[in-house]
Amino acid sequence: MQSRTPDTQRPGATCERPLSAELASAVAGARRRAARDGDRQTDTAHLLHTLLESDPAARLAFDGGPAQVARLLGYLVQRTIGYGLRWSGTVEESGALPTGGISGWSPAAAAALRRAHDRACARGAAQVEGADLLAALVRDPGCRAVDVLHRAGVDTGRLAAGLGV
Repeated sequence: MQSRTPDTQRPGATCERPLSAELASAVAGARRRAARDGDRQTDTAHLLHTLLESDPAARLAFDGGPAQVARLLGYLVQRTIGYGLRWSGTVEESGALPTGGISGWSPAAAAALRRAHDRACARGAAQVEGADLLAALVRDPGCRAVDVLHRAGVDTGRLAAGLGV
């Protein structure tokens, strides 16, 4: 008799989950934002920016409430209009494990997207949610998104704990 339980232990087995509507919107928006800004790659700050714009649940993860999210979005807008010039033309290398690369994404952003999928699979969720991506971003202390979070005064340790990271 054959088991109806998927074999997740075999080498190379993957868990694929679709993105929630909010996260799909954030991912598409991050690509558009990067192109509009003239960036070669979509990085973790692009993902954070559009995630906060697209996903109300992700905004609720911040214990500082709407004021903290507004301050964070202000930093992200500053990045777009000049603050991020020091990153212009550079590849986001955060020390994230090599991922094989996803075309058009920085290594750190590609790793965050994969970790978000892994987290959703581990939770047994039907979809990858914005909180999965936010948790994946805060797990990489060297990524641009975490740099922006720190500059906006977000305690990333508390944020990570609240997300169950």
